Amino acid sequence: MAHIALTIAGSDSGGGAGIQADLKAFSALGTFGTSVITAITAQNTEAVTAVHPVPLDVVRAQIDAVLSDIGADAIKIGMLATPEIIHEVADALAGFKGPIVLDTVMIAKSGDALLADAAVATLREVLLPRATVITPNLPEAARLLETEFAKDEAEVIAQGRALCNLGAQAVLMKGGHAAGDICHDYLITAEGVALELTAPRRATKNTHGTGCTLSSSVAAGLAKGMTLPEAVREAHAYLQGAIAAADDLNIGKGHGPLHHFHRVWPA
Repeated sequence: MAHIALTIAGSDSGGGAGIQADLKAFSALGTFGTSVITAITAQNTEAVTAVHPVPLDVVRAQIDAVLSDIGADAIKIGMLATPEIIHEVADALAGFKGPIVLDTVMIAKSGDALLADAAVATLREVLLPRATVITPNLPEAARLLETEFAKDEAEVIAQGRALCNLGAQAVLMKGGHAAGDICHDYLITAEGVALELTAPRRATKNTHGTGCTLSSSVAAGLAKGMTLPEAVREAHAYLQGAIAAADDLNIGKGHGPLHHFHRVWPA
């Protein structure tokens, strides 16, 4: 029987992030993907030019349709756009007992906002305590904690533990926004660092969808029954391959997407 992963997120018309990236990653990692669209974005590699939140009753109907029939072994939550959608998703998932990966999506690679300011506190208070793991980059972690951007390893780890103290079971602090030739990602629990992963920083502009892809890849691993550290290791290795092959795709004039199927077909 297939392993099933559900993504609850926004749609990226450019195909590099959001629902589209999640479904590609699910498939590449051997899971059957289902989806709930929370917002429709007009988006390409250069900008987000329009955002249309999906009506609450339609968001709820999508969740109910998937879980009542197909079910889910793990859920990834991405762009939620508004406080009202956050509450609707939380209510709809009240009875779900499986792992939840919460990607705290706030800003697109182009710099455009994807989460209303009023929704940040709601995300922190309503969904963060439901998460098996949250996957913030350093600016998102700082915004959730209402503090300054972490400047060194000690501050990154401290902020990860602070987010755990707000209710998340674990936090995957992503180091892509830090300085240096090596990127450090830390899987942190209330007890401290459970896993550290490193990768060389690649000189490429084609990194659109990295956050979505990493979080959905972790969800795919959890859907397959992996432990959280196992799922994070698999997701990290897959993401690095997708970034390494991104320039071969060369999509669009701005920040192009990753090559999600780099293991299947060459660009």
